[in-house]
Amino acid sequence: MEKDNTEVDKMQILRITRQLTDLMIEKNLAAMNKILDSHFTLTHITGYVQSKDEWFSEIESERMKYYAYTEVNTAVTIDNNNAVFVGQNLLDARIWGTRNKWRLQQTMHLEKRNEKWVILKSVATTF
Repeated sequence: MEKDNTEVDKMQILRITRQLTDLMIEKNLAAMNKILDSHFTLTHITGYVQSKDEWFSEIESERMKYYAYTEVNTAVTIDNNNAVFVGQNLLDARIWGTRNKWRLQQTMHLEKRNEKWVILKSVATTF
């Protein structure tokens, strides 16, 4: 039974993390807000830590514009109600004026609340 629950959790985590990337492309901030913690932070590849409100403002103004992505690799580690997702994508995005296909690795920390996974923070690096 334990293994089945872990597999279900992994599938839910993969679904929500992929959904976040799709919502970034769609610029659907309302839906993003539902899956991100109220204190969510995004750490950029530069090391800059950005609040959810500031990030949403950047997406809204299109200073950060996401076009498409190709998933390269994913891994999920679960410890009770906490999880770490590591995803590598080729992300087509324009960030602060520079458009590129970024080799982006996102390390997301999640917490299970009321049977739903919530993304607490995401740290971006390159791979």
